[in-house]
Amino acid sequence: MLKGMLITSVLLFFSLSVSAEELKPIKLPPPQLDSGKTLMSALKERKSSREFSTRKLPVSVLSNLLWSACGVNRPESGKRTSPSAMNRQEIDVYVAASDGLYLYDAKGHALKPILKQDLRALTGMQPFAAEAPINLVCVADLEKTGGASTEERIMYASADTGFISENVYLSCAAQGLATVVRGSVDRDSLAKAMKLGPTRKIILAQTVGYPKE
Repeated sequence: MLKGMLITSVLLFFSLSVSAEELKPIKLPPPQLDSGKTLMSALKERKSSREFSTRKLPVSVLSNLLWSACGVNRPESGKRTSPSAMNRQEIDVYVAASDGLYLYDAKGHALKPILKQDLRALTGMQPFAAEAPINLVCVADLEKTGGASTEERIMYASADTGFISENVYLSCAAQGLATVVRGSVDRDSLAKAMKLGPTRKIILAQTVGYPKE
């Protein structure tokens, strides 16, 4: 019986390892800079929504969304669409989708695979987080904030996350998407599932999808 249990455990481990390897990087197409609504129209229609369709986002829409959030808009300097204190760019944006967890690579405008596991339900305490197509998770790398005090580090990280979140709101308004930013997150459980190190702190999560019909 013990031998059988060991064999089962080995097979399960092998299966999980193979599954993790199946999650591939996603090279995003260039953002459509001439698409969407005017800034004033997007501001007029910006709002929080808590009802989402389960319809997946096309890769072109995801490209526009993530570039708007914190993509590189000045390739010669590597600076981004969202400001950060002293240009430290300490906020990483993770994308929790049904097929797994990805990290947005702003420089390469691509999604790097992190885990082949659906973590959407862990990104929020509201039921819609588990059903919407994606949840963005903003994680601060506190090591990038230099010699600032802990209070200053959290302040900078929170402000910089706010800039990213508002860019997401405007991108959603321009593309006909629904979104809501959320502070109600079990950060300890989510950080453990995401395998974050001790210097990485979850600041906020943001659900994105099409409006529920």
